[in-house]
Amino acid sequence: MATDPPQMLVSNEVYLLPLKDDGSPDVPGGYIYLAPKTSAPITVRFAIEGTSSICRHGSLWVNVNKEDEEFRRDRFREFKLEPDFNRTLEIDVTLHGAGAFAFYSTYRPLPELSQTTTPSVEPTKTPLYYVDVAPRLILEGRQLPMSALSVFSLVSKFVGKYPSDWEEHLRGISERGYNMVHFTPLNTRGASNSPYSLADQLAFDPICFPYGEKNVAELIDVMENEHGLLSLTDVVWNHTAPESEWLLDHPEVGYNVSTAPWLQSALQLDTELLKYGKDLATLGLPTDVKSVDDLLKIMDGIKTHVIGAIRLWEYYVIDVVRDADAAVKAWTKNDITFPEGGFGDSGVGGLEWIRNASPREQGNFLVEKAMVGTDRMGERFRRGVNPSIGAALLTAIYGRFEGNDSDAADETVARNHLTAVLDEVNVPLYREYDGDVAEILEQIFNRVKYVRLDDHGPKLGPFTSKDPFIESYFTRLPQNATTQKHKQEDLALVNNGWIWAANALVDNAGPSSRAYLRREVIVWGDCVKLRYGASAEESPFLWEYMAKYTRLMAKYFTGFRIDNAHSTPLHVAEYLLDEARRVRPNLFVVAELFTGSEEMDYVFVKRLGISALIREAMQAWSTGELSRLVHRHGGRPIGSFEIDELSGADQKQAPNGTSRSGREIVRQIKQTPVHALFMDCTHDNETPAQKRDARDTLPNAALVSMCASAIGSVMGYDEVYAKLVDIVQEKRLYVSASSTKHVKLGGGEGGIGGVKKLLNQIHTLMGKDGYEETHVHHEDQYVTVHRVHPQSRKGYFLIAHTAYPGYGNGNGGFSPVHLKGTQARHLGSWMLEVDDSEEARQKVSEDKSYLRGLPSRVRDLPGVRMESKDDETVITVRDKFPPGSIALFETWIPAAEHSAGLDTFVTSGAKTAFANVDLVDLNFILYRCEAEELDSSDGKDGVYDIPGHGKLVYAGLQGWWSVLKPIIMNNNLGHPLCQHLRSGQWALDYVVGRLERISTKTGYERLSVPAIWFKERFDAIRKVPSFLLPRYFGLVIRTAYLGAWERGLELMNENVRKGQWFLQSLAMVSVQQTGIVKSASLYPNKLVPSLAAGLPHFAVEWARCWGRDVFISLRGLYLGTGRYAEAREHILAFASVLKHGMIPNLLSSGNLPRYNSRDSIWFFLQTIQDYTKIVPNGIALLKELVPRRFLPYEDTWFPSDDPLAYSKSSTLEDIIQEALQRHASGMSFREANAGPNLDMQMKSEGFQLDIKVDWATGIIFGGNQNNCGTWMDKMGESYKAGSKGVPGTPRDGAAVEITGLLYSTLVWVAGLHSNGKYKYAGVSTDQPDTKVITFSDWARKIQQNFERCYYVPLDSKDDSKYDVNSAIINRRGIYKDLYKSGKEYEDYQLRANFPIAMTVAPELFNDEHALHALAVADKALRGPTGMATLDPADLNYRPYYNNSEDSTDFATAKGRNYHQGPEWLWPTGFFLRALLKFDLKRRKTPEGKTEAFQHITRRLEGCKQAIVDSDWAGLTELTNKDGSYCADSSPTQAWSAGCLIDLYHDAAQYDISQLIEVR
Repeated sequence: MATDPPQMLVSNEVYLLPLKDDGSPDVPGGYIYLAPKTSAPITVRFAIEGTSSICRHGSLWVNVNKEDEEFRRDRFREFKLEPDFNRTLEIDVTLHGAGAFAFYSTYRPLPELSQTTTPSVEPTKTPLYYVDVAPRLILEGRQLPMSALSVFSLVSKFVGKYPSDWEEHLRGISERGYNMVHFTPLNTRGASNSPYSLADQLAFDPICFPYGEKNVAELIDVMENEHGLLSLTDVVWNHTAPESEWLLDHPEVGYNVSTAPWLQSALQLDTELLKYGKDLATLGLPTDVKSVDDLLKIMDGIKTHVIGAIRLWEYYVIDVVRDADAAVKAWTKNDITFPEGGFGDSGVGGLEWIRNASPREQGNFLVEKAMVGTDRMGERFRRGVNPSIGAALLTAIYGRFEGNDSDAADETVARNHLTAVLDEVNVPLYREYDGDVAEILEQIFNRVKYVRLDDHGPKLGPFTSKDPFIESYFTRLPQNATTQKHKQEDLALVNNGWIWAANALVDNAGPSSRAYLRREVIVWGDCVKLRYGASAEESPFLWEYMAKYTRLMAKYFTGFRIDNAHSTPLHVAEYLLDEARRVRPNLFVVAELFTGSEEMDYVFVKRLGISALIREAMQAWSTGELSRLVHRHGGRPIGSFEIDELSGADQKQAPNGTSRSGREIVRQIKQTPVHALFMDCTHDNETPAQKRDARDTLPNAALVSMCASAIGSVMGYDEVYAKLVDIVQEKRLYVSASSTKHVKLGGGEGGIGGVKKLLNQIHTLMGKDGYEETHVHHEDQYVTVHRVHPQSRKGYFLIAHTAYPGYGNGNGGFSPVHLKGTQARHLGSWMLEVDDSEEARQKVSEDKSYLRGLPSRVRDLPGVRMESKDDETVITVRDKFPPGSIALFETWIPAAEHSAGLDTFVTSGAKTAFANVDLVDLNFILYRCEAEELDSSDGKDGVYDIPGHGKLVYAGLQGWWSVLKPIIMNNNLGHPLCQHLRSGQWALDYVVGRLERISTKTGYERLSVPAIWFKERFDAIRKVPSFLLPRYFGLVIRTAYLGAWERGLELMNENVRKGQWFLQSLAMVSVQQTGIVKSASLYPNKLVPSLAAGLPHFAVEWARCWGRDVFISLRGLYLGTGRYAEAREHILAFASVLKHGMIPNLLSSGNLPRYNSRDSIWFFLQTIQDYTKIVPNGIALLKELVPRRFLPYEDTWFPSDDPLAYSKSSTLEDIIQEALQRHASGMSFREANAGPNLDMQMKSEGFQLDIKVDWATGIIFGGNQNNCGTWMDKMGESYKAGSKGVPGTPRDGAAVEITGLLYSTLVWVAGLHSNGKYKYAGVSTDQPDTKVITFSDWARKIQQNFERCYYVPLDSKDDSKYDVNSAIINRRGIYKDLYKSGKEYEDYQLRANFPIAMTVAPELFNDEHALHALAVADKALRGPTGMATLDPADLNYRPYYNNSEDSTDFATAKGRNYHQGPEWLWPTGFFLRALLKFDLKRRKTPEGKTEAFQHITRRLEGCKQAIVDSDWAGLTELTNKDGSYCADSSPTQAWSAGCLIDLYHDAAQYDISQLIEVR
């Protein structure tokens, strides 16, 4: 196989094909159907996440041929998938032809995460997936879309002499506006004269075409060049006529007893039934069935004279005597095979049980263990018992054979017993036989009853040699000089046929089917079924012969209609269509497919590249059903949303900056139903004059012509034939008024040709120009159809009064039609009159020469009135408009006639409109929850409230888009938002008004340009009819949303801009959470943007800005996206309020900061460290001068307007040192303003904070059992449960993450000092023996003690090496959550905090211990999105958080279990970072490193889905158990997103070449 590197091949049309983690296409419905808009090649862009599972030793394989190569289905090109965690791999494949192209992936599956190196997994291959490309049909120099086709069916043997009669009919067909002719097969027919029973597939009908292929070539040339007609022919691959000469030489191409030995019993039965039918008179049985009683007499005779005579049961049962003898003989010769698993039951191999079992139980044992010949039907007594296993049974019962003279059992005893057992074996086999016989009799009875007695059957009369008792299932070839070389039994070949509701993928003459034995087949006696086998090797002559036939057809005909496609083996159809497409790459393929299910239809359509399936309006049994069919094939609803183009009017340059036109149009692959060739009537179905009322010919045809699909008709339909033409028996020739004179538009005699001409012209115009939207309305006897162009809004409107039996001649009930905002022009109204009398029918049926229609006339009707008003057109049916009438109108919408094209105008200019806005502007444009919006408008404006739906989550574009996106994807025009837009334009006013108002305020001036853009677009759509407003509103919002989104990404760093969609979605959370909120600035007297902890719970005032949350989030949201200025601002703002050596947990704009979180300062210092390492020249930040809200090293509290506030300044370096020194010195203070006003839940003791360093280990301790100074900060609140003031998770002592963060900070400042970039060497202490300690010495103490203090050894024998209490340990091989807390058991609880320490301070951990602990957490704590906050094995585990519950449950009342089991998302980021870090450390090969990244990718699946599903466009704060919804969670939380951006930032630091292995 050829190998190609991924390459960028740019064409104008690009279809984006994302692949899921398992390699399957991420396309709605899974059916990929592409219809090229031009003759240029199209590009499929495979998009694959860089470390999805298929990237592990992965390759994408496509069988798409290069332009200069021939397509070969089995020849695949390889595109290697080079892993890249931070990117989406894009592979462009250019498709030049049409048909079904396949792709698959190969890769090594990802093994489970393990501490040990797992053995290499065997490569795997995904299933084949298909991309179907529609053919480009060219007629008269212009591409003809499939929906523009009007197909006309002709049965060639009725056309007449070539070329004279053919010329007349072709001219008449062309003049009626058809553009393709479907021919039944033009090849040489067999004796039955059926067009589908072909005697010579390689020759053309000599009667029609005396010069054979030459005539056909002339015919096709004249059709295309003189009449503007393409050609379509049936191809018949499943069967051949019995008269085919090649059958005599090659009977192996059929199903006979040699090629299909399982048919022996079916042949025997068929032969005997034929004989029985001939012998009926001799047997004294009726030969002319007049009643059911007559038939029942015949059926009774079958049981004796047929079933009994051939001993049919012998094909089912075992030969008891034969098998008993064989088993006994094997027993006597000690030829014994004991079955695998013994004899069942208990005991040694079940010997005791089988010995004492009943004959039935012993028989069941043989059925299960010893049966042979059960794989299929075959010769008599094919089924049997394995003698050596039978002998084993005898041995189990009697022991080993010791001779007939011994005291043990002799042969006779054994044989007698075994015979009784084998009789039991036969019991279910006889039951099986009885079931099949019952079915045989039922099928024969029903078939004979239908053809002889039923009113709706043919009533064939007496049995004759021409019409025998049964239709033979076999053709018996003659015995002659040619066939004498074959075995006589091989000359009986199965005939083809069909079965009701059969599985289309099962060969009904194959070994797994008994259809021919059970007489389930409705057989075609003039068609020998062809047997292709599994491959060409099984029937080489047939494969090559049919390939020649197929290539010959493709040489001349534009398209194929695959006859009986559901019976064509798929692999055969693939092969033959490949042969055809080699001759004609743009082959149009339609199929007659009756699989019984839409799912099975898709199997055929996908694999064969079928362009359309034949569907028929005449199948509709009522006006309502006909309306449903028209709706199904009519196109999308009017006003549908546009979803295919991703690039919109503001198109991007191709990825490499070049293309044929300098731009590429990127389209989504839309969910597509199987396309239809929708026929008003087919050549094998009854006409309106038979099934309905002859007058329905006109409305039925008109309704079909309005559909956005290929349509078709048949000769005789326009002419109003009285009944279906029998294509086998009929010998008369066609005659048509349209063939004998020129066709004029409108009414006239001799059928509906004049109106059909107009209908076909309109249908073709609508198809060529893309009139894709349709509204179908059914009202009693009427159906109206309005089909319009989605951009120009021009359309055609049809009123059809159908004619079903019983409708009479009146107008019926029809309400006036109101076309809102629409102008119309009446094209005409017509009614069809038909003489449907018995005399008329008799006259046309008695014509010996020609097939004539019933006398008919189309008359113009004046009975439609049209009134144009200011904003609508009203159409009423007033006078005569009987069944069989139609009215046709041309429509347009004046308001949609924009000079630039309304669609183009509303989808352009967004890039320019947003070109100058910044990220804070985008926060207003895109987001703003209710509280933020009220804050910025002084309480005047909130988010928009949609009646029947509720409030948007945001006032900005994301709020609208979260509602619109699923509406657009599902085209849900019934959504409350759509109804609201149709009711008025309030939503437009809101969007524009909001931007206009804010743009007048200081700092928001840049928003005036987007405001003007919106106003201009909305003004342009305000006048369109209200039913179109949802569509255009959606276009404007989508365009603006994408423009704003792209501007946001443009302002971020390269890693985000070029990153995967998930990283970009996370990055936009930084825009979502950062904005100007007047009540929540970072400073008391200066308004600057601030970072929210989450929305909407933490949006404004004191609740918005939390020190801990900010600095857990900031590295990802700001540093990871390139928002360095915002990072700096937040660092300096919080530095300014340092007090007690801590930053506040609640900032409150610096007015009322609260200092109760022991961990915030360490996340703050870690963030400063990250800033200095990530930001260019970030180290300069340390020298920045920061005004101090409180005095340095002074704990006195005073208000923000006190003169002391901000009277002193310190460098950030000094502030860092102050934090470290205060902790080194130890702190003991009571919170300022302590009491209920500060915290109404906390006990008095909880306001006391004590923090100290244990200088023996260097570890910092703090807190008490009455407060909760880490992020797990839920305080008990319930009086009822007695939990008020009792923390859920006090986490006093030394929390593991604080120790890790402390160590990280110490190592960092020590390094800075050694490099002369930090002026302090260490801190002073209150220890007599250690007055001063350097940072490096402090860090060393922690490193030397960390494992001893925190690790819980896997093996208890190692406990002495660690500071553990063995009696308390609940889980081993983990790291403690706390060290020396107030409740010792809490130290040993498994929580998701240790990965924080691992991420920032990996040097503290033993690599092996770390990886094992992570593996434990992976299994025990990791949920679909978040990390469980407590080990499920812990007695305190309570995973469902409900803050409003006030019960007597101490553990859960008022949500006290907030951190006792619910799954929080932000620790997931740290967990995955730690896992990646330690997993990569042990990996030595590119394959291993890729595996590490793939483990991370797999664990992100839940978060990826969550952000897609989130209306808030973010990741929630927490979930309940197993990712279940938590109503009290903040739906988008800053740190949930930020910590995952951290993961991507980490990944970007690795050398990607380490993941790429030379293969």
